[in-house]
Amino acid sequence: MFTTKLKSFITAAVLALPLAAPAHADLSDILSAGVVKIAVPESFPPFGALGAEGEHEGYDVDVAKLIAENLGVELELVPVTSKQRIPFLETDRVDLVIATMGANPERAKSIWFSSAYAPFYSGAFATADKTITSVADLAGMKVGLTGGTLEDLELTKTAPDGTEIIRFGDNAATQAAFTSGQVDVLVSGNTLAAAISDANPDMGIDRKFIIKDSPAFIGVKKGNYDLLQWVNVFILHKKLGGELDAISMQWLGQGLPELPTF
Repeated sequence: MFTTKLKSFITAAVLALPLAAPAHADLSDILSAGVVKIAVPESFPPFGALGAEGEHEGYDVDVAKLIAENLGVELELVPVTSKQRIPFLETDRVDLVIATMGANPERAKSIWFSSAYAPFYSGAFATADKTITSVADLAGMKVGLTGGTLEDLELTKTAPDGTEIIRFGDNAATQAAFTSGQVDVLVSGNTLAAAISDANPDMGIDRKFIIKDSPAFIGVKKGNYDLLQWVNVFILHKKLGGELDAISMQWLGQGLPELPTF
């Protein structure tokens, strides 16, 4: 009777286990298994989104591919929403999170962060013929931005006298004003500027200066010290070697700005 009950209990326990295999704890486990599971943005172009060929593509996806290549293992991409990033890491559904995640003290209570690997910033963008190197050069220019955004708050504090700040209701209206020549300078997040540059390659849009940095970091589960160390060496190596800069040029249309480290 006891044996029968024990078998039933074990069978029920096995059936209750999740069908998906868990991610691997640390660097040695990943290397032994020959696969790394990496969370990437589900729908946040140009960092990660479903492409025309039905496969995920973008800045973060290319970084994930480069990590797997350098580890010498297979890559399993796990598309996630913003809210899923930390829970998926904590519950071993992924080994790493590469999904435009900013670092802050609250998140650092739950997971570890690598050095910065991706540019995410607000900046001033204009055509190559305009000589603009700092906020002081905006005097006498028409500057378009989306009202109520971080860019609006920052520029309102720092713009010199004579700057005409024109606020629009949403990013689409801001984009239309810039591409049609209604404003001289676009102040926006770099992802919006990248989308405009990609859609209008003949405009020759340049980043003139950065207003506020908000870089992205790779998330690592707490306790996976060897994996964190490897990721940090990887990021440094790819910065120095130019690979991350090339990915930034491909997806953001701009070179990699100087990124902070921890």
